[in-house]
Amino acid sequence: MAELSTIARPYADALFEAASDEQASLASWSDLLAELAQVAGLDSVREAMTDPRLDGPQRVELFEALIKTPLSAYARNFIELLVANGRLLLLPQIAEQFEALKNRHDGTAVAQITSAFALSDAQTQEIVAGLEKKFGLKLKPVVTVDASLIGGVRVVVGDQVLDTSVQAQLARMRDTLAA
Repeated sequence: MAELSTIARPYADALFEAASDEQASLASWSDLLAELAQVAGLDSVREAMTDPRLDGPQRVELFEALIKTPLSAYARNFIELLVANGRLLLLPQIAEQFEALKNRHDGTAVAQITSAFALSDAQTQEIVAGLEKKFGLKLKPVVTVDASLIGGVRVVVGDQVLDTSVQAQLARMRDTLAA
């Protein structure tokens, strides 16, 4: 998977730079990329885009027809570039990296909070407030429930993981006892 993100990075960087240079709204590009990535991630679309009977212009036309949002000239050129380079199916990774660049530019990050039980809004806000102090960033929480944690929470912000779950504590105790 690291290979795909390495290939996708230059496209995300170039698109972010172009979106910043043309004074376009980064949010609108982010929304468009999310839609493009969602369509490119569909199995039927992946199958159609790898059909050897279609040439480049046909792939562009087919893909553009599947998109609800009208495409600007810049967006169409971007899709044509991806098709010409055989990288259209990397749109999910490109969108993910573009979003990370946008978040870094805005001074924000996504905090993936996984809890053993459903959290109330107040509990979520309390966790986010503490994490914002720790990381010095404005965080956007994405909360999920995973009963296998037994208790506590696991938080992922970027490449940092804070795991206070009972499952993690039991694993540490097991490792200590086995050593």
